[in-house]
Amino acid sequence: MGLRFFLIEDDPVVRKMLEKLIHESGLGEVVGCAEDGLNVRAADLLHVDVVLIDLLMPGRDGIQTIKALRQEGFPGTFIMISQVENKEMIGQAYLHGIDTYIQKPINRYEVLSVLKRVADHLSAVRSLESIRQVLKGLEPQTADTAVSKPSIMEQQAEQLLLLLGVAGEAGSADVLLVVRWLAEQEAKGQPVRELPPLKELYAELVEREYGLPPGETAKEARAMEQRIRRLVLQAFTHLASLGLTDYTNPTFEHFAPRLFDFGDIRRRMNELERGQMETECRMNVRKFLTAFFLELKRV
Repeated sequence: MGLRFFLIEDDPVVRKMLEKLIHESGLGEVVGCAEDGLNVRAADLLHVDVVLIDLLMPGRDGIQTIKALRQEGFPGTFIMISQVENKEMIGQAYLHGIDTYIQKPINRYEVLSVLKRVADHLSAVRSLESIRQVLKGLEPQTADTAVSKPSIMEQQAEQLLLLLGVAGEAGSADVLLVVRWLAEQEAKGQPVRELPPLKELYAELVEREYGLPPGETAKEARAMEQRIRRLVLQAFTHLASLGLTDYTNPTFEHFAPRLFDFGDIRRRMNELERGQMETECRMNVRKFLTAFFLELKRV
C-alpha cells in the first residue's frame, strides 16, 4: 500500500512539483496541502504517513509547526524542505523531530532518493511490527513468556549495536545486560521511567550475573562502567563521522539526535574535521542507555 503524503509549502510551484514527483514515483499519493502551518492540526493528519514541510514560511515556520504537531500527538514522519544551508539551523530541525531533509532548489533525483529511502524505512518498520505481532500471538501465555521477550529484544539490541558500529566493543555485552534488565522490569509490569543511578545498576547487574564477593563486585562494576562509557564514546564518534561524511546518511539522521545531544554531535564533527582525536564533549551515558532501549521498543 502506498504512503499518504501531506504538503506544507508556501510556494505553489514547489507544491505542484512535489505532488507530480510523488504521483509519478508510485510511492503513494498526496492527500492534502497547506500553504503555511498556521491552520494545520494533528487532527487533519490522522491518515497521513509523511509530511513534507518547508523550513521558512510566513506566519509560522517549519520548526514551530513541527513542534506544535508533535505536541498534538502526530506520530508520522517529517521531511524538511530547506533552502537554508546553515547546519546549525538544520540541526535544530532534527532536534525538533524531522527525519530527513531535501535541499532547495528541488532536484528530482534527490527527492525521489529521499522518498524511496523513507518509504523503505517505514515499510521495514511495519514488517517488523507485523512479525512481532505474529510472534506475540504464537507465544504461550505462561511465565516463560517473560523470559522470551528479553531474548528477542537482545537480538534487536545486537543489530542496533552493529548499526552503530560498536558491536565488537567489550561494552556491548554489558549493554545487553542493561537491556535485559529493563525488559524484565517491563515484563513484570514495572516499566522504568528513569534509570536508577548507574553505579547502583551496574553493581546489581554484576552481583546478579557473576555472584562475586562484595569487594570483587565493586571492582567489576567499575570495570563495567568504563566498558560502557568507551562503547558510548565509540558510538558517538562513529555517528559524528557519518554526519561529517554525509549529513543525509539515514543512520546519522535517525540516531544522532535521539541517542545524543545534537549540539555535542556538531561539536564532535568539528573536532573530527580539525583532526582532533580526543573529544572535549561529555558523555551522557544515562541518556544513551535510555534512548537505546526506547529505540528497541519502537521496532
